[in-house]
Amino acid sequence: MPVLEIAKYGEPVLRVRCKAVERVTDETRRLIADMFETMSAAAGVGLAAPQVRVPQRLFVYDVGEGPDAIINPEFVRREGHVVATEGCLSIPRLQGDVARSQKVLVRGLDRHGKKIRIEAEEWLARVFQHEMDHLDGVLFIDRADPATLHWLTDEEEEERVKVGRERRRRSAAAVPEAAAAGESRD
Repeated sequence: MPVLEIAKYGEPVLRVRCKAVERVTDETRRLIADMFETMSAAAGVGLAAPQVRVPQRLFVYDVGEGPDAIINPEFVRREGHVVATEGCLSIPRLQGDVARSQKVLVRGLDRHGKKIRIEAEEWLARVFQHEMDHLDGVLFIDRADPATLHWLTDEEEEERVKVGRERRRRSAAAVPEAAAAGESRD
């Protein structure tokens, strides 16, 4: 599983509305596996296909319960409102406060092509919304409060990577489907 190069701010692929995945194939699953590896190497919690220059509607995520993926995700419901700090692997070291829904219900397909519905709250809900924005060509800086945008210091970036690596160690033993807690079939 190769580590893919992550597209950086300014690359046109980050601003396109991605096309739906028509069929989940072995190629789709290979892309997902490569995206898991890439996300992990970058100490990220989410990575959308356009961030690896593939304009398809899928993303991977891992918030510490094992990596998982959602293909052709759609919001069914959004509730609440919360503001928190976000960053993005495509805009390294920049962070800012973004208002998001506190709770979401998302439907889509898992990496095997099975219909899923996932109810997510707090951080996982934020990750889903951030990654789904990428699928529509929207970056976190488009939603961030401009007054809160700031660059991480070297020490802050080292801490971000350290926390990400610790999360990866915890997730390494987790079963990939564990991240789909709260998952149900359509």
